[in-house]
Amino acid sequence: MQKPLAVLLFIFFSIPLITSDTISQNHGEISPQILESTWDARWIMHPTGSNTDYGVFHFRHTFELDEEPDSFIIHVSGDTRYRLFINGRPVAKGPAVGDNHNWRFETVDIAGYLQQGTNVAAATVWNFSEYNALQHHSYRTAFIMQGNTETEAVINTGPGWSVTQNKGYSPIPVSYQTVDGYYASPHGEHLITEAYPWGWMEAGYDVSGWDTVRLYEPGTPRGTNPYGNLYGWNLIPRNIPLMEERNERIPVLRRAEGIGMNDGFLRGTSPLRIPANSRTVLLLDQTYIINAYPVLHISGGRNSEIKLIYAESLRYPDNTKGNRNEIDGKQILGFHDIFIPDGGENRTLQTLWLRSYRYIQLEIETKDDPLLLHDMYGIFTGYPFEENAQFHTDDETLTDIWEAGWRTARLNAFESYWDCAYYEQLQYVGDTRVQALISLYVSGDDRLMRNSILHFNDSRMPDGITMSRYPSRHPQYIPPYALLWIPMIHDYWMHRKDDDFVRQFFPGIRSVISWYEGHLDKELGILGPMPWWNYVDAARGFARGTPPGSDDGNSIVITLQMLYVLEYALELAEVYGETHDAARYLELIDTLRKSIPKHGWNEERQLMADTPQHDRYSQHANILAVLTGLIPEDEQASLMHRILEEQDLVQVTYYFRFYLTRAMNKAGLANEYLEHLGPWYDALALGMTTFPEHPEPSRSDAHAWSASPNYDFLATVAGIRPGSPGFETVLIEPKPGHLENIEAKMPHPLGNIEVSYIINTNKIEAEITLPEGLSGSFVWMGQRVELSEGTQRVVM
Repeated sequence: MQKPLAVLLFIFFSIPLITSDTISQNHGEISPQILESTWDARWIMHPTGSNTDYGVFHFRHTFELDEEPDSFIIHVSGDTRYRLFINGRPVAKGPAVGDNHNWRFETVDIAGYLQQGTNVAAATVWNFSEYNALQHHSYRTAFIMQGNTETEAVINTGPGWSVTQNKGYSPIPVSYQTVDGYYASPHGEHLITEAYPWGWMEAGYDVSGWDTVRLYEPGTPRGTNPYGNLYGWNLIPRNIPLMEERNERIPVLRRAEGIGMNDGFLRGTSPLRIPANSRTVLLLDQTYIINAYPVLHISGGRNSEIKLIYAESLRYPDNTKGNRNEIDGKQILGFHDIFIPDGGENRTLQTLWLRSYRYIQLEIETKDDPLLLHDMYGIFTGYPFEENAQFHTDDETLTDIWEAGWRTARLNAFESYWDCAYYEQLQYVGDTRVQALISLYVSGDDRLMRNSILHFNDSRMPDGITMSRYPSRHPQYIPPYALLWIPMIHDYWMHRKDDDFVRQFFPGIRSVISWYEGHLDKELGILGPMPWWNYVDAARGFARGTPPGSDDGNSIVITLQMLYVLEYALELAEVYGETHDAARYLELIDTLRKSIPKHGWNEERQLMADTPQHDRYSQHANILAVLTGLIPEDEQASLMHRILEEQDLVQVTYYFRFYLTRAMNKAGLANEYLEHLGPWYDALALGMTTFPEHPEPSRSDAHAWSASPNYDFLATVAGIRPGSPGFETVLIEPKPGHLENIEAKMPHPLGNIEVSYIINTNKIEAEITLPEGLSGSFVWMGQRVELSEGTQRVVM
């Protein structure tokens, strides 16, 4: 996808990890006045430093407590990002991504970090301005913290807080050429550590050289100011957990130049001494792609330069990647960070924003002072999804796909879903629909899915459609992605009983469909030329992913996509009593069911064409023709076989294979699904540890839309799907293909669904366990058996 930019920096001190168990978010204990009235706490800023330009600031406040509290709940936020410490220990970072109209604050209980007597609250706040991550909105650089009640008011931001600007930071811009592709993630960071205020988070630190903060406006919860959004931030509670963090060693030193192959520093057991006035180059291999904060422990090395270059893979001189495990004849290409040590002893350097990498090239040039590298590792971070599902079979190669797919999904889940962690860190509708289903099936955690649906609702433009990606400072519109937001809502409705949540999106559903209705060619009854970027799939044969006729004619493919989505919208409207909408959707469906075959179906080829001129054909149009039921049921299997065999059709890539599988299911070919995993096996054969954006050559090696097998192994092969809305019943209809043994488990809101199958030709022995309160059906080759809670054995 094409999209714009972001940054990182370093912060120095020994930092314990923040985990989901370390601190608690007490959403249920937020005092009513926190959400209903203006806060007593004020947004605070540096008094003279720019609050819109690039800058890193440290805020600090000392307060006294008569005794250690049992509970001490605070609400905290910052712009653009903050990291909060209490008595030198990290307790929160954020805010969770949103926009100025939906600015999140974190709620945490810091009682376990407080002590009788003197306490120190400290926060690093940064705004990278034009170098901010594209996902990050900003109004101006500021920080706010509010106690939940009068008991905690001693910590409120306001008079008594001090601030200093850290002048050691400057950006290292990242361009398309830097990484060989469109880039919207954090830019590189240059840091001169001599400017760092060592010890600033500890009690007794002298702040006499610091400034008194400038008081800005009080915190304003969304909707509480009768005059509107006067002060830039409409505060709302964080609705997702804090991100997971854990130490993860870098296991392998692959190459060393200018020094011997001593990898003891990677285990923290044997320091690496870099001589004075020397150059050392170390190639480190995580062995898989990870999102982590790189951490280095060093001594000495005054005025040396330490550069960290990050890459998902190495490249040959012709810029190809080849097998990702091989390094001979290859070089690194990627963005980098630089810092300049001050020569102090036992300095700990940690990036403030995460980095995504498999390989790190560490380049060290010393001056007159040798440098001692004591230790280096990463702190893994990500949304705290747990792998609660299982999928085991007699085909061990499927386990490799499962593991790489889940790693791909986890890498691209943070405070929002991401398309790719290395290049963009942006949440796109098309990617997110697939990612959300994976989350539901493998983890069972639906909070990030809910959050994404809300984000896209917040992104709607006045004429109706959502942005293609959100949160994002740079508006981008992919109208077909706006359509797919509606099936996302339907997916949630099918898997969760949550009527109030679903009902709020009907105005948005209505506006998206109205936008499309306005672009129907009144004479032909199909979509005419449409503005923006009409991306469907990055298939060879679609210019920039756009099917023919979208921009300058009539598109059968996108008209089919409109029909596909209208079916979802109709079902939701009927269930929730939106009768006027339902009637209009029925009219549109009837129109499209007549106009699409009239202008798109080619009798001679027995295929759906991409345009009324019948000059282009794709798998995509015919997949959608099956999914919309325009192909008679008894002809669907034949059509699917033909489009899978005919190579002159525009072929789907990883992303649209999700819809290919849906069409195979509908055509009765789900048992053939496992025969079409070639692209995933190809990726593994190239040494990939995650799945890429596209077949080779691919920009990104870890793109979440390619993780769809983790959903389909459970939903298609094991056959576990909702039997009714809200997942109030389950339908289990396995499609094992060549497999003879399957054991699978997936989380359900009531508990785990577990299945075990032994298959012999057309016979199956199944053991099925449903959680208490769940019933459903088991279907095998057209025969149906009713299921109830508990364990049952079925032989058919």
